[in-house]
Amino acid sequence: MSQALRSLLDLLDLERIEQDIFRGSSRPAVVPRVFGGQVAAQAMVAAGRTVPADRFAHSLHAYFLRPGDPGAPIVYTVDRIRDGRSFTTRRVVAVQHGQPIFHLSASFQVYEEGLDHQAPMPAAPDPETLPTSPERLRGYDHLAPEVVERFLQAREAVDLRYVDEPPYGRFGEPREPHSQVWFRTNGKLDDDPLLHVVLATYVSDMTLLDSVLLAHGRGGWAVGDVVGASLDHAMWFHRPFRADEWLLYDQQSPSASGGRGLGQARIYTQDGRLAISVIQEGVVRVPRQR
Repeated sequence: MSQALRSLLDLLDLERIEQDIFRGSSRPAVVPRVFGGQVAAQAMVAAGRTVPADRFAHSLHAYFLRPGDPGAPIVYTVDRIRDGRSFTTRRVVAVQHGQPIFHLSASFQVYEEGLDHQAPMPAAPDPETLPTSPERLRGYDHLAPEVVERFLQAREAVDLRYVDEPPYGRFGEPREPHSQVWFRTNGKLDDDPLLHVVLATYVSDMTLLDSVLLAHGRGGWAVGDVVGASLDHAMWFHRPFRADEWLLYDQQSPSASGGRGLGQARIYTQDGRLAISVIQEGVVRVPRQR
């Protein structure tokens, strides 16, 4: 396991300060606020630690309410909304400086057999044939060195490989609002299913709005032609998967309007099983001309 992955796992390992109250820390992100994927992942850790071990996460629905302060701890309070025979529901509120910054509802279910079908996996190249983040990012002369370093530091724990050029790599002309990345953790994880859900939740917020930018030929915050932030985030966990094995994140944007953009995606295992569905809306604004 890489030191970066160990550091990330330590970040996600919350301190229990009361029965259903947890405390987490933060670390610098590529933007001057707490990375949304970190808050969502930590909230899932808090929820999962109040759920019986025989129940597995099957969905989460979250709202980003305020920017998080990377220099302050985050307190997560868990409400035990329901404990049914098949389903368990938890609500988590993340608080900083006395104000809620994030709200999450998560549902867990005991395993059961049922009807089974899925959308087929789209075509994608072998991830091993694609450039790594360091290989790709260090080739972009138009990005400031400090931007490249912040990207690389944020992704040290995850091997994330774009199938095509990311928005900040080639911009200025609209492209198809479709983006694919392969990802896996930089090191093996243990077999706890919640841990793999938490790591996938963390990564899911890294690239989902890329397809919105592609549709308008925008490069994103890295080149300063948009400003934005995540508004809400939803995930459904369909089938078992491992976050330390290659996962294909197939993303597209069906709409952008009113200063908001919508991204939707499916995450597949390398052998073609649909593991996760994801939807997110975010603020995507063009900076005002002075």
